[in-house]
Amino acid sequence: CVGRVEVLHLQSWGTVCDDTWDMEAAQVVCRQVGCGRALRAPGDARFGQGEGPIWLDGTRCTGEEEELGECHLHSWGDHDCGHGEDAGVVCTGMRCEGLREGASVPRCFSSVTPTCLSPGTSPLQVRLQDGTRPCAGKVQVLSQHTWRGLCGTTWSLREAQVICHQVGCG
Repeated sequence: CVGRVEVLHLQSWGTVCDDTWDMEAAQVVCRQVGCGRALRAPGDARFGQGEGPIWLDGTRCTGEEEELGECHLHSWGDHDCGHGEDAGVVCTGMRCEGLREGASVPRCFSSVTPTCLSPGTSPLQVRLQDGTRPCAGKVQVLSQHTWRGLCGTTWSLREAQVICHQVGCG
C-alpha cells in the first residue's frame, strides 16, 4: 500500500507522471487497490524510477472516482515526462466501508487481498487464508492465476512482518 504507481495498458505495465499528481488522484489509487485512504501523493520518483512506458500524464481526479481510468486523463502514452517524475502513493493500508444504517463511523478492517504497490516491476497479490481472524492465516501469493502457499524453510519474523504490513495488518 506504499510505492510507485503503475498501470497495465496493452498488456504492458507503465508508470504515471507526477505533473498533475495530487492527493485526489492518490485517493483514487488507494481505493482502487483496496488500501484505504491516501496519506501522501509523492512525486519525483520517490519510490524509484520505473521502466518501460509512461502511460499517464495530466491525471485529474476529484477523489470520488472508483478507479484511475475514470479520472480525466491525457491519451494513453501521451506525456512530456521522464521516469524521474514517476508518481507514488502512501495509503493507510486499511479498507473502510461507508456508513451503515445506525452507525456513526465507517467500518474499517484489514485488507486481506490488496494489490500491493511496491518498487518492484509488477504488483504482487498476497492474502491470508483460513485464519481465525482477518490478520491470521496461511500466507498465499497469486502466481499465474492460482493462489499458492509459501515455503517456510527460511521463514522468520522479518518475512512475517513484511507480509503483515503488506496485507494492512500492522
